Parts: sequence; structure tokens; C-alpha cells
Amino acid sequence: MTMLWANAIIGIIQLIIAIILAVVALYIGFSVLSRITRGIDEEKELAKGNVAVGIVIAAVFFAIALVVQSGISGISVGISTALSVGLFSADGITAIVVAFVQLILGIILAVGAIYLALWILDKLTKGLHEFEEIRKGNVAVALEMAGVIVATAVIIQSGVIGITTALL
Repeated sequence: MTMLWANAIIGIIQLIIAIILAVVALYIGFSVLSRITRGIDEEKELAKGNVAVGIVIAAVFFAIALVVQSGISGISVGISTALSVGLFSADGITAIVVAFVQLILGIILAVGAIYLALWILDKLTKGLHEFEEIRKGNVAVALEMAGVIVATAVIIQSGVIGITTALL
């Protein structure tokens, strides 16, 4: 019975960590998005009902959630490893620190990759100024950008999982 309670407590701790990290990651993603979108005031555009801006923001949030989910899995593995070798042992502390570093690295890679992917898209479509079209409410361009953002996140997610497997 005590093992059941211990597992429940560990699960609750992991859930709390996941919630905190998700909120932080989404905040970082929204902050970086405002830099990427070159002068679009996302909050004003959303208040006006600009669907295109909403689509791009939703894609960024979804992309970050994909990557954070992979990182949270790494933290779960790190906590499990730490518990099996001793939570406060050198190996246990190392496992937890490595898991958090891996998550932070994943978030940084995701945001950087999304920025790079949108920059490359902008360079490839010379006759189309995506961010200006988004400001105008062009849903087709928003969907194109959302596809690039989500596809990038799926690829980055695989890399984050690979980092977790290699480090833990």
C-alpha cells in the first residue's frame, strides 16, 4: 500500500512540474512570436477577430506543447531513475538535472527552429510577405505558416526524444 501512495505522490509532483513548465514554455513561445511577427500586435489583432493571427498563435502553442510533452517524458524518466538510484545521491541528482536541461534545450531548439523555418519560408516566397498577409487576415497564409510551424515541431520532438534516450 505504501508503494501505491509513493507512486501517487510522484505522479502528482510530475503533474505539477508539467503544468509549471507548460505555462512557462507557452509564455516564452508567445513572447518570441511577438518578435517574429514583425510589428503585429497579436492581442489587438485577436481582439479585432483576426482569424489568421489566431491560427498562427494556435500553431505556435501546439508546436511548443509537442516539444514540452517530450521533455516532460524525459523528466519522468529522470525522476524514476533518481528514485531507483537514490533521490539525493549524486546519480539521482544528475538524472534530474540532465532531464531539466534536456527540456530547456528542447524548448530553445523548438523556438529557434520555428523562427528559422518561418524565416526560410519568407525567403522562399519572395512575392509573398507572409506577416503582412497575416496582419490583413489572410487565412490561407496563416494555414501555410501553421503547417510549417507544426511540421517543424514534430521533427524537433523526435530530436528531443532522442536527446532523452541518449542522456538518460
